[in-house]
Amino acid sequence: MSDADGPYLFDVGVIALAHTETPVRESALSYVRDAIAGDIEAIVPHPALFGAHTVLTTYYGRSNADASRLLQNFMDAKRIHWYDGISEDVVQGGFSQASEANVGGWDGYYAQIAIDEGVNTMLTIDDDFEQFDAFDTEVILSPDEFSELNRFLGD
Repeated sequence: MSDADGPYLFDVGVIALAHTETPVRESALSYVRDAIAGDIEAIVPHPALFGAHTVLTTYYGRSNADASRLLQNFMDAKRIHWYDGISEDVVQGGFSQASEANVGGWDGYYAQIAIDEGVNTMLTIDDDFEQFDAFDTEVILSPDEFSELNRFLGD
């Protein structure tokens, strides 16, 4: 993978998946490793860490302490651009994006950040972002990997 498609915005699903023991975590983990090493330009919104914590504890069975420790360690990555803007303009823009694309509020928020930050590629496990023309969407799991993840999760 090259930074030619970056900067990359990491959504909740990618962050959470990289911090699991699932058989399909490698795609997410490889992006996280490249971001930590500074091999790709990565943007991670701070609120995505809370979302990843919820996903890790609710769906992947991590304890609160374990999820907190993993995500605090991830936050130590100095080469990642940690986005902490949650201004009224960003929130309003996020709701506008959500309304126009008919996606959830969090997806609208991430789309607005991607637009504001000049992101070229959204890294996600959610194909809802494919509706946005302002950036490319890379769904990091193949259909077979999604099936394997769903089996792992017991769905």
